[in-house]
Amino acid sequence: MKILALEHELSGATAEQFLKHAHDEARKAWELHRTGIIRELYFRADKNDAVLVLECASVDEAKEILAALPLVQAGLISFEIIPLKAYSGFERLFAIR
Repeated sequence: MKILALEHELSGATAEQFLKHAHDEARKAWELHRTGIIRELYFRADKNDAVLVLECASVDEAKEILAALPLVQAGLISFEIIPLKAYSGFERLFAIR
């Protein structure tokens, strides 16, 4: 199942706190990317929040994986988790009228 995960920085987080965990966060993201869980990883162009596309068995699995990220464990970020499904609108092109 494809999952879109939108990062949200929690209030009160400081740049120093982020720097303290940045290396471990990048290492964990690399591990998840290497194993195929993180399929795509971006920063938003309008602010410094991450956008992840995950491949997980369920929303619960995605929540569990994201909860293990160092920045989440440090209480600096959270994620909005959005399950995705394939677009079915093309079927309209082939419908008999």
